[in-house]
Amino acid sequence: MAKFSIFPRETAFFDLFEKSAQNSVKIAQQTREMLSNWEKAQEYMNVIIELEHEGDSVTHEIIAQLHRTFITPFDREDIALLAHSLDDVTDFIEASADTMILYKVEKPTPQAKEMAGILVEATLEIEKAISEIRRNINLKKILQRCIEINRLENVADELYRSALAALFSDQYDMAFVIKWREIYEYMERAVDSCEDIANILEGVALKYA
Repeated sequence: MAKFSIFPRETAFFDLFEKSAQNSVKIAQQTREMLSNWEKAQEYMNVIIELEHEGDSVTHEIIAQLHRTFITPFDREDIALLAHSLDDVTDFIEASADTMILYKVEKPTPQAKEMAGILVEATLEIEKAISEIRRNINLKKILQRCIEINRLENVADELYRSALAALFSDQYDMAFVIKWREIYEYMERAVDSCEDIANILEGVALKYA
């Protein structure tokens, strides 16, 4: 027997969440590509800016939909938190890329490239988890996605710490240190926002599975 879903048939929220998640994957991928093709950094940055603006638009659509919908697929607070957390991911990724351009860094560091790769992995897991949640919730599958996102956040945290330690190893001048400390912080906050999303999705899954 098919499992009965307690979610209303309204699909607008799920459509918008999937659109936002897909956008976060795109911006993470563009940033990773930018760091691998630094000679074309500005071209990638132009696309990243457009994706960030698109992410803002989707977030506004979700909040507007929330205000005009009487029965929502899950708690209003969770919907708002999920929308803003998805927006945070794109905002922080865009900020890290923009700061590299603004500070005219000579080339990306290996740690930045690795962090960009982690962001791609984490956003892909988010995209899959959100696709899972629009169907009848399979708690086991969603929890597996959340566990993987948490693992990636732990890897990113260790990388962030080692990257900071390397900056203060007397190998670099102060200008280099200031630039990359800020860039690393934006990237680390982007991964933290991915973990925030995992926590929200886990909570929703536990309530409605």
